[in-house]
Amino acid sequence: MNKLAPLITILFFVFYSTAITAQDWKYDLDEALALAKEKDQKIVLFFTGSDWCPPCIKLERNLLTSKEFAAFTHKKYVWLRADFPRRKKNRISKEQKNKNIELAKRYNKKKQFPAILILNKEGVVLGATGYRRDLDVQGYISLLTSFDSFDR
Repeated sequence: MNKLAPLITILFFVFYSTAITAQDWKYDLDEALALAKEKDQKIVLFFTGSDWCPPCIKLERNLLTSKEFAAFTHKKYVWLRADFPRRKKNRISKEQKNKNIELAKRYNKKKQFPAILILNKEGVVLGATGYRRDLDVQGYISLLTSFDSFDR
């Protein structure tokens, strides 16, 4: 039994750290809104071209998956992702593609990538940003927090 204790401890920390750093993405606006209302949280809506948009890839790699950012956002936001991949191997279902198109018609008419929008639990946009080279993780945290003041 003593030989298993270190392994169990290591596995616990691996799963715990993965749970904190991985965003729990939602892919449906209605689901995200219902969860936001239930948890009294705001929504981060992320428009990305995950396999063709270099700023999208950098934003996700350098910000969204960082431990510091995930720890801040884990309890504050519901995560909603609208991905528009182009490569055949990353193709999304027709149903998901239609949901993403509807999200873009409503929230990203200019089709800017990447786009991060903060929505309140009713789906009203409180603020928006994109890839900002001048902001580190703390800068993004401050920016997203500043949108709280626009909530009615």
